[in-house]
Amino acid sequence: MQVLTVLPQVLSFVDEVPEANDVKAGWVAFAIFIGLILAVAFLGWSLVKQLRKVDAAEEAGLYDPSDRKAVPMPEQAPERPQS
Repeated sequence: MQVLTVLPQVLSFVDEVPEANDVKAGWVAFAIFIGLILAVAFLGWSLVKQLRKVDAAEEAGLYDPSDRKAVPMPEQAPERPQS
């Protein structure tokens, strides 16, 4: 017999599917989920804090002014008369 014909038969004995009542979410998985949410929130807060430090350092002149990005000014739209 070939391995490809025997393998599905062997796996059918090994792979037992649990009943629907046997599978349930636990408190450990919920705690991990909450922990991941808190980690992402902390990383976002830390990123904003670091970006504010960079902006403050740029305003204080700690960076080379020739490296400054050119920020285009928004064009002024002509005012329309209100009807």
